[in-house]
Amino acid sequence: MNPSTVHATQPLTADELASLWAHLHERSAVIEASVLLASLGLAWLLVRVWRGRQASPGSIWFGKHVVDGVLFPVLALLLSLGLRRLLINEVPMAVFRVAIPVLVSLAVIRLTVKVLKAAFPSSQTVRVVERTVSWLAWLGTVSWITGVLPMILDELDDITFKIGASHVSVRNLIEGSLSAVLVLILSLSLSSAIESKLLKGATDNLSVRKIAANAIRALLLTIGLVVALSVAGIDLTALSVLGGAVGVGVGFGLQKLAANYVSGFVILAERSLRIGDLVKVDNFEGRITDINTRYTVLKSSGGREAIVPNEVLMTQRVENASLADSKLLLTTVVQVAYGTDLDAVRPALRDAVTTVARVLPDPAPAVHLTAFASDGLELTIPFWIADPENGQMSVRSEVNLAILATLNRLGVDIPFPQRVVRHVPPLEVSSAAR
Repeated sequence: MNPSTVHATQPLTADELASLWAHLHERSAVIEASVLLASLGLAWLLVRVWRGRQASPGSIWFGKHVVDGVLFPVLALLLSLGLRRLLINEVPMAVFRVAIPVLVSLAVIRLTVKVLKAAFPSSQTVRVVERTVSWLAWLGTVSWITGVLPMILDELDDITFKIGASHVSVRNLIEGSLSAVLVLILSLSLSSAIESKLLKGATDNLSVRKIAANAIRALLLTIGLVVALSVAGIDLTALSVLGGAVGVGVGFGLQKLAANYVSGFVILAERSLRIGDLVKVDNFEGRITDINTRYTVLKSSGGREAIVPNEVLMTQRVENASLADSKLLLTTVVQVAYGTDLDAVRPALRDAVTTVARVLPDPAPAVHLTAFASDGLELTIPFWIADPENGQMSVRSEVNLAILATLNRLGVDIPFPQRVVRHVPPLEVSSAAR
């Protein structure tokens, strides 16, 4: 059979493989190779120009060096298919019979790796998945060209079993699994692109955009799963029993998980908690860095992070220092000796605290006599700050240093506990008592 009359994506028989090898040594193969190189160069040029206009050198589609993105092999594949159609009646298809499956495998590998790295940037298993996909793609390409893969698929198509009212073969399951993976990758890629567009430049409506991005991702994944099951030849009505079992599981064993997911969407929808708010939950104080559908991440000023289930945020008391006003009230306590002239000390301490840079002049600091302690007069000094995200320890230290300097300047004593120890001599026992 003449390879020029055979579609370039069909597998080869043994005779066709020998004929292909012979055509690769002819001069026409040089013409095919030149045309193929021209299509690769044109694809590189188009992607390079497009990337310059879009100004996104690190994206999934363009990559860092043009050729390491997804768009380059896809565009090269389309150009090669178009040029092959023009040359199919002129020269035997030898180089294109090998190059087109290679470009298909390269596009699949690039799409899988890029999307997984973008969706799971901190995962350690991405490299393992990358190598696995690469080996499977190249092995599939070689076996498809040599005609081994179609023989294996025909054998797998003969192995069938019954799921409900549907007859499913092993080949259907493999193709359905590959379709599910491909749809999952495309869904993650599309949802990541939509999420980046929604969250770009978000300020006060960040929570609303976050819930929209999560809802779009869940919808795309659900649609992708349905499409993958349909491609595998599985009747979707057979999943009704499974759906009932999942509903029972959610009602009993997964009710906590379901409550966390529902609570996450409620928090994002009603905006009671927003990304960037300073909150205190269960004696842990920190700033909200992320709100997911199942949990919320809090980061303290010391760098520690807490993962709080969303149900806790809905059922327990949460102190939000940023809900209506970002100003925060802090207090410090100092004791002065009995007999101190408080009419002179209180204004001096108030003025000293006001001079601290981070202390707000309005509301102004105050000095209150709050207790008559055993060692002295207890003075409580409340003051306000507007930037609690910068920490509280530093401003409290500056206020205490200003108070100490003022008391030293005024000659006011800070009392400390004193104890008097009496030494009682032992009693002498008389001789009569002996």
